[in-house]
Amino acid sequence: MMVNEPQVHALIPAAGQSVRFGGTMLKQYTHLMGQPVMAHSIAAVRKHSAVQQVTVALAPDDGIYDDLIRPIYPDVTTVTGGDCRAQTVMNGLQFIRKIDPACNWVLVHDAARPCLSGSSLSDLLSLGLASETGAILAVPVSDTLKLMDENGLIDSTVDRSRYWLAQTPQLFPMDELFTNLEASLAFGIEPTDEAAAMERAGVHPLLVKGSSSNLKITGAEDLALAEFILRKLLVAEDQGH
Repeated sequence: MMVNEPQVHALIPAAGQSVRFGGTMLKQYTHLMGQPVMAHSIAAVRKHSAVQQVTVALAPDDGIYDDLIRPIYPDVTTVTGGDCRAQTVMNGLQFIRKIDPACNWVLVHDAARPCLSGSSLSDLLSLGLASETGAILAVPVSDTLKLMDENGLIDSTVDRSRYWLAQTPQLFPMDELFTNLEASLAFGIEPTDEAAAMERAGVHPLLVKGSSSNLKITGAEDLALAEFILRKLLVAEDQGH
């Protein structure tokens, strides 16, 4: 590999406690087509040859990963996350900079987003790596948007033409994301995604059109839809071969 060639390390923050999911099993470990949801998410980011390594950031008291995921992906490294997503990502970035100093790009992907297609990942990497700002997958808003007032009533209808729903993966130069996320946390700001930390520093990341099928599992009702999507992706990939 040439020195100047992009080297991408995928980071999967998985320290959340899934309070919206319900039940007793964390959503990233719920079984989907015979494997934990997170296993599908790891497999998804490994579909592209540019992604050379994967790290998962876990809760301090995780206790499940070693039983369910490590036997499937023994080469995936792990680190302890923080008490919010931003701090978990920060811990992951610090870890990656130590174990993979040649890494110059980081690809952050949700542990509970198992239906990322190979084509969406390829689009993000090809466009994002060619940019100076990084890029995220997103989809344009298709429904009519309403602005609510303080009484729960409709204040107005919002022009949706410039609104997009952010997804993951999100791809950024390692050093820039590290610096900007560190600065946000130092000011007591906890960005809800990595792009927000970049935006706060005046960076304007590229929006790469993804797919509504790249859903994030937030409730038990999402599992059936995720299984339907994954089966369709598997069929498409088999036909592609």
